[in-house]
Amino acid sequence: MSQARSIFITGAAAGIGRATARHFARRDWFVGLYDIDGAGLAQLADELRAVHGAPMVTTGELDVTDPDQFNDAVQAFLAVSGGRLDVLFNNAGILKMGNFDQVDPALQRKTVDVNVNGVINGIAAGLEALKATAAKHGDARIINTASASAVYGIPELAVYSASKHAVRAMTEGFSIEFEPYGIHVSDVLPSYVDTGMVKNQEHQTENFKASGIAHTPEDIAKIVWRAAHGEEIHYFGNPSLSRMDKLARLFPGYVRKNIKKSSGFD
Repeated sequence: MSQARSIFITGAAAGIGRATARHFARRDWFVGLYDIDGAGLAQLADELRAVHGAPMVTTGELDVTDPDQFNDAVQAFLAVSGGRLDVLFNNAGILKMGNFDQVDPALQRKTVDVNVNGVINGIAAGLEALKATAAKHGDARIINTASASAVYGIPELAVYSASKHAVRAMTEGFSIEFEPYGIHVSDVLPSYVDTGMVKNQEHQTENFKASGIAHTPEDIAKIVWRAAHGEEIHYFGNPSLSRMDKLARLFPGYVRKNIKKSSGFD
């Protein structure tokens, strides 16, 4: 059994999850890799085991929308992590660009199910282990992947934006609710990241065309590392997004006007 600090990562087979797994493994953390993409998990696990050794990596196929699967995955993780869950990284998410009336409503509902209920299921499955880890080791963390679209709703991404607003709200609420247990809750809010999920969209929003890729997955992995050790609630992808967040709260009309312009609705 491992006694290293441990992180449970959803959406680990690609993108931000994959980069985060590499980043933490290089720093001698025990990493749990979970995703619906079993082949991607196997490839990453083989890579990490070749560099860091088999005892530092575990994997499991996981549909985050299934509470029973999530419970089973957490229990299997604890069985090989020495009972430690230092960081629960709720990273799994899906994205579909397009006007609302051009996207299958079933996919819109699935976006909410994965991006919102996936976080709820993860916290429900991991909370007792997080409490126990915090009580024994003095600290435990929940880190959620939100988005720049949680600053102000983005046209052609309205449901996705709503899902990430929900993640942000849960982060803020749980950061207060779980503080007595010694569990720190935070989120990361990147702009567009250089991942297949973003680049392989059949339809690209005007907002994306105007702003373009802002981060590599490795950039965000470094922010996740900061969140695993820092005291902030929100970790923005860059300073300009942090400034926009402040503007959106103080001058929402100004931000709305700029988003309309960048999104081709002006």
